[in-house]
Amino acid sequence: MPPLYKALRRKNSAKPSGFPYRRAVTEGNDPVRAVLAEMDGIGDRLVMTRLKEGVATVVLDASGISAEQRSQLERRVRAALIGVAGVADIRVAMTAEKLERTIVAVGSGKGGVGKSTVAANLAVALGRMGRKVGLVDADIYGPSQPRIMGQSGRPELIDEQIVPVPAHGVRMLSIGQLIEPGTAVAWRGPMTASALSSLMEGDWGDCEMLIVDLPPGTGDVQMTLIQKWKPAGAVIVSTPQDLALIDATRAIDMFRKMDVAVIGLIENMAGYQCPHCGEVSDPFGSGGAEAAARVMDIPFLGRLPLTLSIRAASDAGRPPAAGEGKEADMFRALAERLAEQLEHRGQA
Repeated sequence: MPPLYKALRRKNSAKPSGFPYRRAVTEGNDPVRAVLAEMDGIGDRLVMTRLKEGVATVVLDASGISAEQRSQLERRVRAALIGVAGVADIRVAMTAEKLERTIVAVGSGKGGVGKSTVAANLAVALGRMGRKVGLVDADIYGPSQPRIMGQSGRPELIDEQIVPVPAHGVRMLSIGQLIEPGTAVAWRGPMTASALSSLMEGDWGDCEMLIVDLPPGTGDVQMTLIQKWKPAGAVIVSTPQDLALIDATRAIDMFRKMDVAVIGLIENMAGYQCPHCGEVSDPFGSGGAEAAARVMDIPFLGRLPLTLSIRAASDAGRPPAAGEGKEADMFRALAERLAEQLEHRGQA
């Protein structure tokens, strides 16, 4: 685990409170089960109980709950079994079905095309559509999601898992939450891979989808993600200009060579409307990404204009997709088209 994670302190275990002291239970052949079966939130999670030679063994189904909730369950079980006749030691184990999550990688061939802004707003828009979404800021060297999402709070470390923090209806993790602002991250490949693993294997609870904001280009982080957590698909963000599209083509080629479907291309900064005269100009060109998507047989999800309001909202930690109005509608439309592509591939 990278050294910076040592700064995450394990949450202190709280003493159980509010649960009645249990005296000896003699009814039935299993006093352990008799006690726990009565408890709200525990009885329906009992998988197995056993009392042998003074050792009470309890196995609980922990599917769909967070590490903190698992810790709370264990404390409740231990508190409930104190004083039960014949119990000298208590052992609690948890079992859970592994939740299969849909992973969507958001990439670009080069930096400065608005990839992180698009990734954040896609996650928020999907969350507002009823999806349980997590946002992973995998841009290890240039994490910007804490600023865009307005959430720089340090996450907790519970049972060797980093617990994502809530922001605008989604959960998020970023290296930017674990280092001091402005600190350079100068890591070689193995360190970046380890950092990515810690983020991807965080306690994402019942999140059914992870939006992964990748670094620009085609480097170690992209390779590690694809090899260890095969994305259901990749979304590429580009501006309309030829230079950006050349680099976007390289990113598309990488995903295709590694058997990851490119399920959408988004054209960002497409057109600028003067706030004074209303005239629309195209400082980065127009229609280039849509034309490229057509040539490469990639779904074109839509375009976003270059606007002062999106920039200002992102700098202020208020992603437009979390609000109302024209910008929110644009991001929702992109999210709906992305969801359609996932559904079409059986990954929704």
